Amino acid sequence: MKPCLFRPGAIRSLLAAVALIAITVPAHAARVGVLANRYSTETAAEFANRIPSHTFKGIDTSISVPGVQSLIESFDVVLVFEDERFTSAPFVGKAAAAFAESGRVVVIGTFYDQDRSDSPASGNPNGWGPLELIDPNTTDGRGTPYAPRTLDVATLRQHVLTRGVTSLTSAKFAGGNQAKPGTTVVAWWKEPNARGLGDPAIAYRITNKACVIHVAIAPSYPFLPGASSDFTGDFHRAWRNAFDFAAQRCVGEAVDAFGPDPMAIPTLSRWGLVLTGLLFAGLAFGQRRRLKRR
Repeated sequence: MKPCLFRPGAIRSLLAAVALIAITVPAHAARVGVLANRYSTETAAEFANRIPSHTFKGIDTSISVPGVQSLIESFDVVLVFEDERFTSAPFVGKAAAAFAESGRVVVIGTFYDQDRSDSPASGNPNGWGPLELIDPNTTDGRGTPYAPRTLDVATLRQHVLTRGVTSLTSAKFAGGNQAKPGTTVVAWWKEPNARGLGDPAIAYRITNKACVIHVAIAPSYPFLPGASSDFTGDFHRAWRNAFDFAAQRCVGEAVDAFGPDPMAIPTLSRWGLVLTGLLFAGLAFGQRRRLKRR
């Protein structure tokens, strides 16, 4: 009888190598649609320049609202925000909710809260339709406070969404939210919301097939008049993390800046899955050869 093609030590080494590759290969590049009534093109260009691991396309929702099928065919992720309220918000929310319920991911940012139906009535909010049923946060009854917000680093959870984030501040275009039941908050602002409760800085919520991520700062900050220097810290890293996690369909927490999370289930990249499949196919083939030669 000839020696076994795969020795136990070699098998263990191969399995360890494949597991390492599967975990460390980055998430695939996501096609991100930037949906906003103002600054969609500028924000898409800024993110494309600063976050080259994903691609971005701006869509001006003040002109028209793309259909659900068009969004599904064109993008893996959509970013939804606004600058000033606009009457098409409910239609954008309806399309974004259907997009999320198809298994893709929606990311939202300030000033989404201003048009949410629980914003102050004096602001005449239009609401976001069914997207409000699956988003992570309600407003705090006031919304964006136009006051400083500083990331409370002591509250950072080990997560893809907080990887490499060590600081973040906003002079006035962040916060004003309250987490819903079932929402996972991975970072909080130091300052409480208008109700004296915790104000989530980065959070997400999974409802059936839908995942919605909320980064509670204006994604268009660099372009807002007089505010280009009103934020500091890991602004672009926080947004990159959101798109990375969205590209993974909000699955797993994997390895982050704090090291592996012992409670997390690693997310296998597509190449990791391919390599794993090839390994086990090779093992099966070797086993068959061994049995035939006995």
